[in-house]
Amino acid sequence: MRSFGNPQTTLANMPPRLGAALSRVDIGKGREELYRDQLPEILRALSAQTRIESIRASNAIEGIDVSEDRAERLAAASPPRVRDRSEQEFAGYRDAIDELMREERLEPPSPTLMLRMHRQLYAHTLVEGGSLKREDNLIGERGPDGVVRKVIFRPPPWQQTEGLVVGLFDGYNEAVEAEEAHPLVLLAAFIVDLLAIHPVEDGNGRIARLLTMHELLRRGYGVARYVSVEQRIYESRNGYYAALAQSQRDWNDATHDVWPWTEYLVAVIAGAYDAFEARVGAARGSAGMGKSERVRHWILESAPGKFKIADVRKGVPGVSDPTIRNVLHALRDAGRLRPDGRGRSTAWIRSEPVLAQAPGTAASDSQR
Repeated sequence: MRSFGNPQTTLANMPPRLGAALSRVDIGKGREELYRDQLPEILRALSAQTRIESIRASNAIEGIDVSEDRAERLAAASPPRVRDRSEQEFAGYRDAIDELMREERLEPPSPTLMLRMHRQLYAHTLVEGGSLKREDNLIGERGPDGVVRKVIFRPPPWQQTEGLVVGLFDGYNEAVEAEEAHPLVLLAAFIVDLLAIHPVEDGNGRIARLLTMHELLRRGYGVARYVSVEQRIYESRNGYYAALAQSQRDWNDATHDVWPWTEYLVAVIAGAYDAFEARVGAARGSAGMGKSERVRHWILESAPGKFKIADVRKGVPGVSDPTIRNVLHALRDAGRLRPDGRGRSTAWIRSEPVLAQAPGTAASDSQR
């Protein structure tokens, strides 16, 4: 609510460099619309892989971890029974994101939508979801025992939560309707306020990320379907927390600065569009190839010098892990790859092919 009480003031003085990042995003958005018409099969494969990454990453940000193999099984059309609390929360996020992806016309965000998402998050647990908090909570650094060791931000008293939440959603929707600023600037300010209010007892971060995806899709930024925004946040989580803390400073006095968080979020989305372009380009370059050929082509032509199986999954969506491993082992046996590490932590390093020596020439020192 604090950001939308007087948005003309809160959103004034946008950093010039942010304008360039927003332009990158909007260019990517335009190209994405072309790809949807021209490359539907590629996009469907990207979407299937991104779904699993997003569910797993958004939970991992909160310290809820599920192994890659288990995540794929839990995300399947006929998932197995959940075995523990981590899998329960994974399943809840899966249900929430699947409902979001199924909707053809997304409604404007509202307190009712937020609480429905919260109810879905905890539907597989014994926790009661779907209610606003009933006691004060803190944003802080926790120790191994879960106790807050350092308070980073103190949200408003719980008694003010309902009024603040209603005011936030009304203010945001009015600002969107009036086009007070670029859609992503308004979205960033909305998330700053939502996380400052901290409206539910637990699950605030996941609710914020679900609402971020909801608004990206509703406003036409469909990259969230094809590249996991949650995964990019997880990989840069130190920056995520630092930018959020900067923008929440002085929030209770409505003198906060929305720009650190806005720049972070826009950079994440711009990076997602860059990754989207790279993945589409790699998929187009291997069009007409079989699955093993596509994996081989990506590894030799597009992969970084050092990569893991997870990188291959992203680069060549729709290919099973056994097929990927078969190609990796064949390239290893041919001297084109070498493993670094063992088990799930194994990385693969590309080896340059040895060029045949021309007849009658002496070997250089490096070849002896």
